[in-house]
Amino acid sequence: MICVSIGESSAEECIKALEGLDFAEIRLDKIDGLTEDAVHRIFSQPVKLMATCRPGTLPENVRKALLIRAIESGAAFVDIEAESRDEYKKEIIEKARTHNCTVIISFHNHKRTPTSAELKRTIDRCFESGADIAKIACMVNSKKDCARLLGLLDSERKVIVIGMGKMGRITRIVAPLLGSPFTFVSLRRGKETAEGQMEKNELEKLMREICHE
Repeated sequence: MICVSIGESSAEECIKALEGLDFAEIRLDKIDGLTEDAVHRIFSQPVKLMATCRPGTLPENVRKALLIRAIESGAAFVDIEAESRDEYKKEIIEKARTHNCTVIISFHNHKRTPTSAELKRTIDRCFESGADIAKIACMVNSKKDCARLLGLLDSERKVIVIGMGKMGRITRIVAPLLGSPFTFVSLRRGKETAEGQMEKNELEKLMREICHE
């Protein structure tokens, strides 16, 4: 399954970008002057949506309120950073449980891909803290980094793996074919929300070619 990551700067642009899509991630942290009413309008759209609000631009209490509003408004998934405080995670997860919203606990390393042992411990912590799905996204600096990430899919648990950077692009293509619940793409060139992200049309074409061989 392919998830289109939407990082538009206004609620109106986000809603417009959703036209014709089946599944999308809304990067709430990238929307200027976002209100809870605007969140409700976005997540009331007839599209399967994931709510994500990365740290860095908004206070923790604001991020939490926006994610909870997204869940109440119909979000199918909510993404919570693994490094978040337990209290922060707990309140969002409790709200998700009462609204049939799938919880993704995500780990990001923007510099390197840790060892297999480190990554497996991180996955364990994600599930221990309440994840339905663990997401592991790491910067790829070698072919072995890609192999290490893809090896995490040999699991009975639901794990998303993503190799960031140009060398990690292969993981974005093959991971969903090897058991990752989904992968992330941009709507089109210039709309990427992460390094190495591919365009929706490009990835769909590659996956069709692979599956038809």
